[in-house]
Amino acid sequence: MSLHQSSGRWRLGLALSLLTVLLWGILPITLAIALQVLDVYTVIWFRFLISFLLLGMYLGIRGKLPRLEQLRSASWKLLAIATLLLGTNYFLFMQGLALTSPGNAEVIIQLSSLLLGFGGLVIFKERYRLYQWIGVSIMTCGYLLFFREQLTNLITAHGTYILGSVLIVLGATAWAIYALAQKQLLQSLSSPSIMLIIYGGCALLFTPLAKIQSLFILDNFHLLMLVFCALNTLIAYGAFAESLEHWEASRVSAVIALAPIVTLISIAAVSVIASKWMPSENFTFIAILGAGLVVTGSVAIALGKAN
Repeated sequence: MSLHQSSGRWRLGLALSLLTVLLWGILPITLAIALQVLDVYTVIWFRFLISFLLLGMYLGIRGKLPRLEQLRSASWKLLAIATLLLGTNYFLFMQGLALTSPGNAEVIIQLSSLLLGFGGLVIFKERYRLYQWIGVSIMTCGYLLFFREQLTNLITAHGTYILGSVLIVLGATAWAIYALAQKQLLQSLSSPSIMLIIYGGCALLFTPLAKIQSLFILDNFHLLMLVFCALNTLIAYGAFAESLEHWEASRVSAVIALAPIVTLISIAAVSVIASKWMPSENFTFIAILGAGLVVTGSVAIALGKAN
């Protein structure tokens, strides 16, 4: 089986990856707020349904809906795997988020970036140079410094917190496999076509579990947060899927590893503006140093030349 090759337009891949980082970085905050009034299944169903409808309308207007011959040439096994695992990722991440905290969830979910990066190296035969491996080491050290307090909390946490963390680890693994399947599917379908099928499939999976009537009693603020979560899904996953078309999976994974820093900075900002929505995060000098190392390592991996 031939493997997907990136287009080589790395600047576009980088820009799309950075957009994904920004959107995924702020997503846990809005999800945590939405979960104050809605159950996990309904939030997931709404996000997938709105993404499917809006993307379908956009592709229909532009005359770019996937054609029958394109669908016949696609691997339906890979599409099924990608759909089931992305749905699994959403479910496990949301369950874990409900049992832990946005900061902790965003820290642990970064295992998905690591698995995606190594999957790109092993499956798609991508290569790192020596200084890029050094970048991996620097980024890892930065994470250990930046999240030292969160990791300490995890070790000493109560049973529910640990269960939530385990669910997020499983969700991260499911997501990495989904992302690798998504990249291979780009051989036969465009990224918007792939995402349309996945969104629709996931919406169907969660329809029997959703409490649709609960949407009609939301106040304006929580409805706005829910709509933002849905739009975030559409734009962020669209940008991520397209970035895999133009850039190696190992480079994309290095950039999206910056998402938890965006999350914790966003939490700090929200806690200042509206403390009732989100508790504050205190950053020590060591945490700031760690953040700098994460950025340095990520840049070294992402922008280094391939062999």
